[in-house]
Amino acid sequence: MKNGKRPVLIVAGPTASGKSALALAVAEEFGGVVINADSMQVYRELRILTARPSPEDEARAPHRLYGVLPASERCSAGRWREMALAEIAAAHDAGRLPIVCGGTGLYLKTLTEGLSPMPEVPADIRAQLQTRLEAVGAQALHAELASCDPDMAERLEAGDSQRVLRALEVLQATGMSLAEWQAGPADAPPETLHFATVLLAPPREVLYAACDERLAAMLDAGALDEVRQLNARNLDPSLPAMKALGVREFSEYLAGNCDIQQALAAAQQATRRYAKRQMTWFRHQIVADMTLCTQFSERLLPETFSFIRQNILTRTN
Repeated sequence: MKNGKRPVLIVAGPTASGKSALALAVAEEFGGVVINADSMQVYRELRILTARPSPEDEARAPHRLYGVLPASERCSAGRWREMALAEIAAAHDAGRLPIVCGGTGLYLKTLTEGLSPMPEVPADIRAQLQTRLEAVGAQALHAELASCDPDMAERLEAGDSQRVLRALEVLQATGMSLAEWQAGPADAPPETLHFATVLLAPPREVLYAACDERLAAMLDAGALDEVRQLNARNLDPSLPAMKALGVREFSEYLAGNCDIQQALAAAQQATRRYAKRQMTWFRHQIVADMTLCTQFSERLLPETFSFIRQNILTRTN
């Protein structure tokens, strides 16, 4: 870039918006590397359920941080940020455009704004709260959080057990709200990088229909076998990979607790709710350089390519 900063393009959007296809097209046009920013696509066991790029797509352009961790591990925003910055540097060194693609808002925020320091939580506190979660459920723990940290509880969905647990862990371990920690000074992103964001923001009804169609296609592609193999490993149910959309719902079917249509409908509903939360986050937390208020299609490419040439690769201010 002419201002001395190296460009990083972010392609963001809710699930099923078509951002992976857009990122791939940009990578082919500009000699780019697609870097995953989806918190579930980092797990290698979940290619189908997380809609990871296909092997054919990965052969068309370099893809990084897809399927790089086993489901038995936890990938935090901080861990992902370190890996992403390393891949961005490698792309620049190779003369390629880094294209960070994903819909995990926290990951994108830590990359562009830095990561607030987070405290270590003792293992005994984490284990104690995990046991309570299994005994009383996420709704009860959310109510407990609301009684002692109402501001943090208001930010979280009552059924989001992972984040509710995290908020309680930090509060119990430090006596401070997670919100206070998050508001603290952050590790700034490298000053040598310039981030620009293209956001896909389809109308809600279009996005919901795409979510439903994709879940049905996942069944045809072998999603049940993927869930069956994951469950056979008897992993800790609190692990992030075990909370991927569709895992719980299709596990209910495999356990004989519902029929396949009920499981599919439940997974579709969970996905639509997740997409709604993503849309809300992007609306309030991100200022995109270019917003495409539609589902991805190839007709968007000339406008998008022109924007990238004029505002990212040759930016002078």
